[in-house]
Amino acid sequence: MFDIVFKNARVLDGTGAPWFTADVAVKDGAIVKVGPAQGEARTVVEATGKYLSPGFIDAHSHSDLPLVQNPTADSKVMQGVTTEVIGQCGSSGAPRRLGLYKQEGADDDDGMPHWTDMASYIKVLEDQGISVNVVPLVGHGSVRRQVMGVENRAPDQNELNLMKKLVDAAMEQGAFGMSTGLIYVPGKYSNTDEVIELAKVVAKHRGYYFTHIRNEGVKLLEALQEAIDIGFAAGVPVQVSHFKVMGEANWGMVEHSIAMVEKARKDGLDITADQYPYIASSTSLGSPVPVSVWRGGKGSEILNDPVERQKILDALKARGSWDKIVVASLENEADQAFIGKSVAEIGRIQEITDEEAAFGLLHRNRGVVTIVNFAMSEDDVRMVMRQPWIMVGSDGRAYNVKTAKGQPHPRSYGTFVRVLGRYVRECGLLRLEEAVRKMTSLPAWRLGLQDRGIVREGMRADLVLFDADKVIDNATFTAPHQYPSGIECVLVNGVVVVKEGVHTGARPGVVLRHKK
Repeated sequence: MFDIVFKNARVLDGTGAPWFTADVAVKDGAIVKVGPAQGEARTVVEATGKYLSPGFIDAHSHSDLPLVQNPTADSKVMQGVTTEVIGQCGSSGAPRRLGLYKQEGADDDDGMPHWTDMASYIKVLEDQGISVNVVPLVGHGSVRRQVMGVENRAPDQNELNLMKKLVDAAMEQGAFGMSTGLIYVPGKYSNTDEVIELAKVVAKHRGYYFTHIRNEGVKLLEALQEAIDIGFAAGVPVQVSHFKVMGEANWGMVEHSIAMVEKARKDGLDITADQYPYIASSTSLGSPVPVSVWRGGKGSEILNDPVERQKILDALKARGSWDKIVVASLENEADQAFIGKSVAEIGRIQEITDEEAAFGLLHRNRGVVTIVNFAMSEDDVRMVMRQPWIMVGSDGRAYNVKTAKGQPHPRSYGTFVRVLGRYVRECGLLRLEEAVRKMTSLPAWRLGLQDRGIVREGMRADLVLFDADKVIDNATFTAPHQYPSGIECVLVNGVVVVKEGVHTGARPGVVLRHKK
């Protein structure tokens, strides 16, 4: 007896091939039949006119800590995501609290369960259960913090060796690769040689190098070249995170960055990238400055030093146009009214300069201010999306509408359905089959996942049933906490996690471990 049979579905197998009509039967967590499914089933889903595809793989997610707090991963699974690639932009759930470097605030109690390395972090997720599968990366920034804190210098040989050991241990414990966030503290303090040495450890394990490159604005091409150089020097496949260009003066530059990727591939580098389908990014307002500056200790001395204060103001000014930078969330209760307002608007309200408004927000909120930055071009977004080596990644995290706060970027709720509803159905930019390939078999191939990403007998039953005429993102920049429409059923490892558009509460996800 089958567990579930989808009858008469329009099957999008994930390869990019044209859809075809078939029954798809599931038993014991696997796809056991694609074609006429004869026999009884515990559950029969009438799928006539609906599309059945592999579960979507979020190639770029920041759910490391959110999955501990919200293991049902509602905002992701409700849009069809069945696997998340976490540990991005140099920041991963592990390693942490190893006691290798004593730093102010490093051992603060954040209310999380205790873990230290990748193995113990994975155990936390597995013990509580999760609704999605997880592909973990180890973050270069997280490793560097454990060894050097946020010191702005190159590591000595002993420190470099210790970082290499931490990366090696994470890879042994199941990490698929290493990520860098070379625009963030402390990743920005590293040089290319340091990253190459660590990437060589990843290459030894046949892993992958994911990178938020050093600059996504005027120096985009230089930063991309560094990623390419690291890939060649370390002998490691490269994944460029959220492929884009920031700043109106730089719009159109993606044509050149695309050409650079094409040339690198022609020259023999296995390089690909991911993208989210929006014209705004989101990050921490204070990311150019160490968090310790805002949280007291020695950092408080900097706030009172006129020269150092000006350096911080200059770093904040480099963020871009303040009228396009909107506050998404912050800590201070008195500042909650500023959520949804641009920094420029806040400056006008307070009758101070834009930079001083930004500085004040960070100071009062101890550095914890998330922003949405409208600095991208729709034409660039479309040009990038058309590239065959671009996969879909939200750059978001798992939320639950019942507990979520603030006004975060809507990508956490709408990335995948936005591609299907807006860019496939409304704009005709991509064929439906090609869009699904970018969400399924392409990221599965990138990660070396042999049993997911395709609807085929013997594959794991991560599946999404959706209505192509109705699927759309409902989350907006002003009202982001909204689940999408059109996703009718989601299976993770053969278990129904979304039924008739409602989360069932099931937690059948697993943490996948990389193998050499």
